[in-house]
Amino acid sequence: MLSDTTRTQIEDLVQKNHVVLFMKGSRHFPQCGFSATVTRILDSYLPKYETVNVLSSPDIRDGIKEYSSWPTIPQLYIGGKFVGGCDIVKELDASGELAKLLGSDKQAPAKAEAPQIELSADAKAAIVAAQKEAGGDPLRIAIGPRHEYDLYFDAKQPGDVHVEASGLPFVLDAESAARAGKLAIAFVEGQGFRLDSSKAPPRVKSMSASELKKLLDSNRSGVYLVDVRPEAERKLASIPGYKALEPETIDALGALPAETPIVVYCKSGGRSRAAAEQLLSRGLKNIFNLEGGVTAYAEVDPTIPRY
Repeated sequence: MLSDTTRTQIEDLVQKNHVVLFMKGSRHFPQCGFSATVTRILDSYLPKYETVNVLSSPDIRDGIKEYSSWPTIPQLYIGGKFVGGCDIVKELDASGELAKLLGSDKQAPAKAEAPQIELSADAKAAIVAAQKEAGGDPLRIAIGPRHEYDLYFDAKQPGDVHVEASGLPFVLDAESAARAGKLAIAFVEGQGFRLDSSKAPPRVKSMSASELKKLLDSNRSGVYLVDVRPEAERKLASIPGYKALEPETIDALGALPAETPIVVYCKSGGRSRAAAEQLLSRGLKNIFNLEGGVTAYAEVDPTIPRY
């Protein structure tokens, strides 16, 4: 039963915020696919709005359902009035009605062309296995305005773009389809799915130790390794073929073919990520950070000492 205290708390949130979303997680870290979908839609309209993480308060989580007489999360309120959950928000977005409710001059998304999707063999196997447990719905690919990605199984909705790749069905809302371009989906054991879009702005990508080992074993000359550690650490343990991060190395990186993978590493991955971001700011694009650094690489290559 909804207590007076919880009712007052919910009413205060609803009345004091023009747009408030009761969700699982937060705007920047949603913790369910439905919440992620609604935040992605709202992000395309609004620079700022209030979110309430129902996972942090059992009273709010149960109370909002009774307050709105709506059984599921997320729940969107605009101007003090209950709008609906994920499916209703998607329908309002597709029709242009959500823009009116929010007082936005954004137009309803135009019909987007189907993107090209390439699946790695591991990604296909992981999707097929998960799809059986999910009941057969297609995999939804959601791409936010900052090219953040979300994957979850969901039925096709009005306005969605349907794509088949490697014999598997995918659905995207119109805005995600427009942002996708050529989309590559890979699966890394222990890390999950990794998506790369031809339309995404350049950013540092992650590479696991096992991925690097496989890449070096198959084409060592096609990988440019950069060790950002000082010389004393490099003498303790290093990956053969590396170049130290020095001015001449940076000059050499600029002359590499654009498709050459540049893998930056340190002991555990923290310093190298910062260095990779700096290289990215210099205009280099195909930059990877070795997650776990040389410590992780020593686990897949026993010839590398540990320190």
